[in-house]
Amino acid sequence: MIRIWLSGLLRRRGGRLLGAAVGVATAVALLAALGGFLGATRATMTAQSVRGVPVDWQVQVTTGADARAVLDAVRADPGTKAALPVGYADTSGLTATTGGTAQTTGPGMVLGLPPGYAAAFPGEVRVLAGRGDGVLLAQQTAANLHAAPGDTVSVGRAGLPPVEVRVDGVVDLPHADSMFQKVGAPPQSQPSAPPDNVLLLPQADWHTAFDPLAKARTDLVHDQVHARRDHTLPHDPASAYTAATGSAHHTEVRLAGAGVVGDNLGAVLDAARSDALYAQLLFLFLGVPGALLAGALTTAVAGAGAARRRREQSLLRTRGASAGRLIGLASVEAAIVAVVGGAVGLGVAALLGRTAFGTAGTFDAGWAGVALGVGALIAGATVLLPVRRDLKAATVVAGRASVERRPVPRTAWWALAAGLLAASLAVFRVTSATNYALVLAPEGTPTLSVDYWAFAGPALLWAGGALLAWLLVDLLLRRGRPVLARLLRPAAGPLSGTVAASLSRQRGTVLRAVVLLALATAFAASTAVFNSTYQQQAEVDSVLTNGADVTVTESPGATTGPADAARIAGLPGVRDVEPLQHRFAYVGPDLQDLYGVRPSSVVGAGQLQDAYFSGGTARQLMDRLAARPDGLLVSAETAHDFQLHPGDQVRLRLQDGRTHQLRTVSFHFEGIVKEFPTAPKDSFLVANAAYVAQATGSDAVGTLLVDTGGSGQRAVAERVRSALGPAAQVTDLPSTRTVTGSSLTAVDLSGLTRVELGFALVIGAAAGGLVLALGLTERRRTLALASVLGARGRQLSGFVWSEAALVAVAGAACGAVLGWALSQMLVKVLTGVFDPPPATLAVPWVYLGVLAAAVAAALGAAAWTAVRHARQPPLTELKEL
Repeated sequence: MIRIWLSGLLRRRGGRLLGAAVGVATAVALLAALGGFLGATRATMTAQSVRGVPVDWQVQVTTGADARAVLDAVRADPGTKAALPVGYADTSGLTATTGGTAQTTGPGMVLGLPPGYAAAFPGEVRVLAGRGDGVLLAQQTAANLHAAPGDTVSVGRAGLPPVEVRVDGVVDLPHADSMFQKVGAPPQSQPSAPPDNVLLLPQADWHTAFDPLAKARTDLVHDQVHARRDHTLPHDPASAYTAATGSAHHTEVRLAGAGVVGDNLGAVLDAARSDALYAQLLFLFLGVPGALLAGALTTAVAGAGAARRRREQSLLRTRGASAGRLIGLASVEAAIVAVVGGAVGLGVAALLGRTAFGTAGTFDAGWAGVALGVGALIAGATVLLPVRRDLKAATVVAGRASVERRPVPRTAWWALAAGLLAASLAVFRVTSATNYALVLAPEGTPTLSVDYWAFAGPALLWAGGALLAWLLVDLLLRRGRPVLARLLRPAAGPLSGTVAASLSRQRGTVLRAVVLLALATAFAASTAVFNSTYQQQAEVDSVLTNGADVTVTESPGATTGPADAARIAGLPGVRDVEPLQHRFAYVGPDLQDLYGVRPSSVVGAGQLQDAYFSGGTARQLMDRLAARPDGLLVSAETAHDFQLHPGDQVRLRLQDGRTHQLRTVSFHFEGIVKEFPTAPKDSFLVANAAYVAQATGSDAVGTLLVDTGGSGQRAVAERVRSALGPAAQVTDLPSTRTVTGSSLTAVDLSGLTRVELGFALVIGAAAGGLVLALGLTERRRTLALASVLGARGRQLSGFVWSEAALVAVAGAACGAVLGWALSQMLVKVLTGVFDPPPATLAVPWVYLGVLAAAVAAALGAAAWTAVRHARQPPLTELKEL
């Protein structure tokens, strides 16, 4: 009997089986593809984080310990690839006589580097001029001393005569913050900035100069061991962090107090693990609703033939089929749907892993198994469970009824919908509060915590929105027949009342199609808006970090003037150049970055956004600086710490360009700046460049923002490097995009975006077209009988097109409202993903237009097919049915 049933099922109900298999395949493909990308993304985050660390460990030798023994212990650790000793010594100051004038700096740091250091730790030292070995001056120090390779520098030693060295080269220290960290100190106790003056000596020369000082002043001289570790770590950043910090703690135990490990590798993995958790949250917020929607689509497809299935089961029960036999037949059908859908879904996921994700995509066996399990669950829930329910709840006579009697929704359903939406709003208000943290990753602790309560907001909104859409459309079909008849008159003509009555009596299929289309539209719209906003903010983050298409950065002590801006402006591919002053200023005891700007042009050149400022728009605050030359913008932290109010006088200490001594300059507080191009994340200042130049006697420019019109950035950057030489640091926007922000932002999500939006498009079209088509197919008998009773082809078409129009308009309207609410909620709850947070949502109108066109095309195709069948001879249709 099973074979006969299966043969008939494939021959006469193949479309229904195919529709259910498509729904299962969609869920399986979406889960498998996104799961594989999630695993690959974690691996990419770990690899990118580890790749950016030149020195994995900085082991500081404690006072009185044997430095050689510490070095041997670090080298003996199984994970150590290279370990070299480095000496650190404080200098009272550096002096150089160049061009007939003597320049003297303040206190600084002198490092002793062993031979082969640059090769063992590439990226720690970047040569700008001269040789890469010997006596090397840091870029800022060379600018402060006006020194170049070949000049002589005198190195001060506390209580001892200075020593003189000959400069062999000028270098940049890209990772100066970690190189000069206070090993073992908590983050809040770390230096606010690396030392201004740095000299690198060969190890032998360093020992000759500072071993005598070490005997008298042990507080001024110490040793470190710099180590490069094996980067064979788990792919998951959290697991990699646990492994890396465990190795560091193990080494500290073995050193038994002789050394303290500065774990730079663990520090970057500590940041990456929270980003990986955000990637998982993205998967849950964006992927799981898609899989549930695919399951709902399968349920709707199966439900479209529920009445026919009940009649067939009643006939079989009348002929003696037992309940066990009927469940067995349904199990065969569910197995076919699960196997076919699962196989197709995995094939699509594997294809997407190669095409959409590229090198970032992998086909993960674990996620494939999870996806298959979900697909089997969906098949069982949509095919098998309804059969079991009908066997228990429906009699043979009820199962053979032609028209389904639908219960009228009770008041409790309306109360439930209102309660779900109110609860969603309450959760949203809590989770979108200013100090709310979705992911809590305390620095230095091995565990992460996620407030999964935040998922309740979108989940309740999904449920409440779907229920409310169902109730509203049901109310329209039950109580709004006169209104519905008038609305359907253009399509149904004189039979609009009959069509409205027919839709009301058989409103189950209409309700399923409308609600499913609304949910699919909301899913597609919210996913598209979130992805567009994410891409928008990733670009904003890149521009904010780099400053412009191409950015030239000089050291704060450089003497580059506005003339260099004019020279760069003449290079091919350059549209405009905006100079920024970059100085250091003391606000009380705090040393902060000061940026001098031209208020009239910096808004456009720096692409400043209103979200970067508080107390006014970007244009308004720049106008205040233009109107008051001594105006000053400070960070919110500085304004709070010093209790500043608009108009208050602020006295800063700036270095005078003529005497190179600190002098007090008066400013007036005008507003708060939260973000600024090339500025650090913490406190900084923004002032009028003309006033700063007048007060300090120097118009030196620290940064040049080069506008290329958004194209040819890499080529222009090469021309600028050739024009300015190696002393200037030149960065371009495309290169910055790969490293800015969090490691989550650095991952290329373009493939994930294409897959998510593609699935949303398919689900949206299927929700409208497929469900409508199956529903109309089930009503072919009704249309054939109407034709027998004298209905003409135009009138039959009115039946079909009226239902299609109702599904399209009601589904799109409900979906648009729900999609807007979900977009607002997702972006607000997942604020931690964005850096900086968006001021407005980015709406992808082109994609939404394509979505509307795809849904309309699917609905039109379904309606056209139904109309074609309705115009066939009625006896032929009845015979086939």
